[in-house]
Amino acid sequence: MMRSLWTAASGMIGQQFNIDTISNNLSNVNTTGFKQTRAEFEDLLYQTARTAGTPATELTVVPTGIQVGHGVKTAATQKIFTQGSLQATGNVSDMAIQGEGFFRVMLIDGTFGYTRDGSFKIDSNGQILNSNGYRLMPEITLPEGFVRESLTVTQDGRVTVKVAGNDDPILVGQLEIYRFVNPAGLSSIGENLFKMTNASGDPIGGRPAYDGMGSIIHQFLEMSNVSVVKEMVNMIVAQRAYEINSKAIQTSDTMLGIATGLKR
Repeated sequence: MMRSLWTAASGMIGQQFNIDTISNNLSNVNTTGFKQTRAEFEDLLYQTARTAGTPATELTVVPTGIQVGHGVKTAATQKIFTQGSLQATGNVSDMAIQGEGFFRVMLIDGTFGYTRDGSFKIDSNGQILNSNGYRLMPEITLPEGFVRESLTVTQDGRVTVKVAGNDDPILVGQLEIYRFVNPAGLSSIGENLFKMTNASGDPIGGRPAYDGMGSIIHQFLEMSNVSVVKEMVNMIVAQRAYEINSKAIQTSDTMLGIATGLKR
């Protein structure tokens, strides 16, 4: 019966981790470009009392064995990169990716971060930055005297703008987006950013709307792909599983109490 105490305890620990994951999803339901995280579990080692296939007689073998499991552990957390809904903002510096791909920004240490958050800003030098001041790469600098409301980004990433006194739009840059063979292998570093890992593979850059890349939707933002209803259902299931495991511990404790009270 001592085995059941630790087995049920592992179940409670697993469901606590599940609740932690669900809580993070719910807290980011309004975070631009956020991707849902799913907790995945696997069973622990088994104690084998009898192996299936053991000879029973000269002509037969035991058809099934006897194994007792030792509980559960967290196997992985996986980001679900389904498309979030697109929301019109009317802001000329906002962009969303419809389809596969990430924007790339340069971090303080000179490395690159990747994001689905297209809520970019324009600084006093005409550079396009994210909310934390990281430059969009490839770098695009708008010319002096540009008319802000004339800024246009096409679906294939061409950035044009008008300069005061000139009615003809000027091409000022070409956006690139990047995709990965295994985006679930990216490492989340906060600030709506991911970094590449050996699991994700190297980034594959390209022009939006070509060669399998997503397209740019100007003056839109991609919202979180978290479904509140699904997360609430998952939370109820996790809560009940936690409760049932605690009942198993209480039951095991009661049985131990009965066993220790046999001799008085």
